[in-house]
Amino acid sequence: MTTYLAGVDEVGRGCIFGPVIAAAVILGKYQNPELKDSKKLSPKKRIQLCNDIRRGASKVSIGEASVEEIDNLNIKEASLLAMKRAILGLKKNNMEIIVDGIHTPKINYPCKAIIKADDKISEVMAASIVAKVFRDSLMIDFGRKFPDFSLEKNKGYPTKEHLNILKSLGPTKYHRKTFKPVLNAR
Repeated sequence: MTTYLAGVDEVGRGCIFGPVIAAAVILGKYQNPELKDSKKLSPKKRIQLCNDIRRGASKVSIGEASVEEIDNLNIKEASLLAMKRAILGLKKNNMEIIVDGIHTPKINYPCKAIIKADDKISEVMAASIVAKVFRDSLMIDFGRKFPDFSLEKNKGYPTKEHLNILKSLGPTKYHRKTFKPVLNAR
């Protein structure tokens, strides 16, 4: 019986706006020497690689934890929940999971956390790219709903501009209420 290697990464832990997103990817026969940590790629290159991954990889799944879940659980637990949802979305029985970081979700698969896995393991690099492109696209959509917050630029991170706007206008329902910059702006 074949065992599938799935790479998992999340994006959005350090944001003050919007959900945390995780991706899980089984590359299968897909290989691409251009894969690397999403933070080391231009936005244009990330999008191109994401489209290639989605077309070529055996399985790709996205998991999300909402702002409410982040505020109720805490960001670490919400990130692990998003990862678990992404892994379960792969719908495979025989998997070994590699997660970027130091924590693994509670899940009934062999699961290993590796620091900087998004720099070392192709499946995790692919997950890093897919998660980042998905969340960035989500923030661009939110930017249309909340144009004053420049979300298409700051992607929900607490940039100086975002913090100044937050102080001026107050938080939206998509700001993480338990995060200190949002608490200070209320």
